[in-house]
Amino acid sequence: QVQLVESGGGLVQVGGSLRLSCAASGRTSSIYDMGWFRQARGKQREFVAVISWNGGRIYLADSVKGRFTISRDNAKNTVYLQMNSLKAEDTAVYYCAAKRGFTGWDKLTFEADYWGQGTQVTVSS
Repeated sequence: QVQLVESGGGLVQVGGSLRLSCAASGRTSSIYDMGWFRQARGKQREFVAVISWNGGRIYLADSVKGRFTISRDNAKNTVYLQMNSLKAEDTAVYYCAAKRGFTGWDKLTFEADYWGQGTQVTVSS
């Protein structure tokens, strides 16, 4: 079992920055590929970013490229999402996910092995 706990959400103005953290617990958490999704009110879940278990591969959604970065520290069992130049449309609940497998994260049919409980990010204009 892997437990995921997100933190770092909050209220920020347009153009501001936030860093989300996802702390994973469980003996094998470091071998999972991990990523972030978001879901705005009334909208479908949207893929944001994924990083491979060793940090060697990264894939970002087009909507966040150049503004968001994903990283991980396996010594701390933590994945980070650095969000810069935030826009109002980035407002959503952000969820951390873990799955053994790097492909398919951007598909609507994606199913994670584990999900966090989510953290709210609100970008005000």
